[in-house]
Amino acid sequence: MPERAARVWWRSVRVRTTVAATVVVAVALTAAGLVVLTVLRHNLVHSAEMRAESTAQDVETQLATGTDLARLRLPDAESEPVQVVSLDRRVLAADDDLAGKPPMAEFGPYAKTSDDDDDEDDEEDEDEKPDRESLSQPTDPTAADAEFGDVRLTVDDEDGPHPFRVAALAVTIRGGQPATVYAGSSLATADSAVADARQAMLIGLPPLLAVVALVTWLVTRRALRPVEAIRRQLAEIMDGDLSRRVPEPGSRDEIGRLASTTNATLAALEESTERQRRFIADAAHELRSPIASLRTQLEVAQAHPELLEVDGLIGDTIRLEHLAADLLLLARLDAGEQPRSDRVDLTVLVREELEHRVRDRVAVRIATPKEFVAVTGSRTQLARVLGNLVDNAQRHAANTVDVAVDHAADERVVLSVTDDGPGVPPADRDRIFQRFVRLDDARSRDEGGAGLGLAIVRDVVERHGGTIHVTDGAPGARFVVTLPAAGT
Repeated sequence: MPERAARVWWRSVRVRTTVAATVVVAVALTAAGLVVLTVLRHNLVHSAEMRAESTAQDVETQLATGTDLARLRLPDAESEPVQVVSLDRRVLAADDDLAGKPPMAEFGPYAKTSDDDDDEDDEEDEDEKPDRESLSQPTDPTAADAEFGDVRLTVDDEDGPHPFRVAALAVTIRGGQPATVYAGSSLATADSAVADARQAMLIGLPPLLAVVALVTWLVTRRALRPVEAIRRQLAEIMDGDLSRRVPEPGSRDEIGRLASTTNATLAALEESTERQRRFIADAAHELRSPIASLRTQLEVAQAHPELLEVDGLIGDTIRLEHLAADLLLLARLDAGEQPRSDRVDLTVLVREELEHRVRDRVAVRIATPKEFVAVTGSRTQLARVLGNLVDNAQRHAANTVDVAVDHAADERVVLSVTDDGPGVPPADRDRIFQRFVRLDDARSRDEGGAGLGLAIVRDVVERHGGTIHVTDGAPGARFVVTLPAAGT
């Protein structure tokens, strides 16, 4: 149980957001801290480099004015050590703390350099080696720039070696002898400043991350509070009354849109549930009448076989069969069944279907063009549309029913069924396409059907990408079905 609770806790959006934000901030601060420390050290080292170069140039100025080596004004060796070194690497002048010590650095304008230190140089004959001064001495020593390097010097034997930034500058001492001035600047201050800054960052990073985590936790909890309220309310709604709605926050952000969409979904679900409930109730009502009639007739026939009415039994059975077929078709349509994509000639379909209607109460007149009028869809379902419309027209017609097929604008096809009956009132022209809706006051099996024919027509036509509407005939009602024409 604790392990499962831990998994649920970790899967929380609030926890994962807080952890992710803290990690991102930690990485960003660490990277920024490293950049700051690098830039800080670079600037401090550059400052020490400039001080060392300034010290070397000051010594160069003294030597250029003819100051004796023994009388040079040299700075404190602990922070700015200075040495004047000859070409043969002898220390000619230095502070008392550096007296008797070797040169502080091996680089410089007169230091021996070699681009190839392999074994062939070691095996050269001494007579063939050029003179050291001819290799090291530049053409114009006073024109050379200072060279820089980092060394560790032991100025005070008690403190041990310290890091210094050393500048090497070529000079000429009295008598025209070339030499090198080494001037150093302590890097202890730079290292101390960098260490202090690093320590301050390390000390301040955990509290800062804690603040970031706390703020992220609080902000996330505040942002997700409406979501949790929506979830709780939705859980209660799904177990009870669908007429209830989730709370909608006043904000127009994603959560507000989520609540609005959820309420719209609940409204559609409530409407669908109510429609399904009415459908079941109406279907039960329609089924109860013929079933009760059949039972009554069978019970009478059982008691009095001579009173058996076969025609009534057959009529009720046929009505039950049609009603069951209608309910099955509506169930398939509600389940999202898509029609076939066959190419159907509407002219041929109309003529073939109406040729079989030999027992109709009212004669049906057909008006179709000579050329083919093709649509795409299910021939069986389109025939059902035609049959239901003709059945409805004959139920209300006085003398004639007209069926016409024609072309319409925008590459569409029009199928119209017109009767000369009383027509449909404008207020009822949308309602008649609802399920189990009949304008007849009587609901007997002799007058009208179950009220599903026009509902089936509307659903089938809409699934074929078409529309249906009712207009006034001359006289009577005219049902107009518009379908997209099939491509060539």
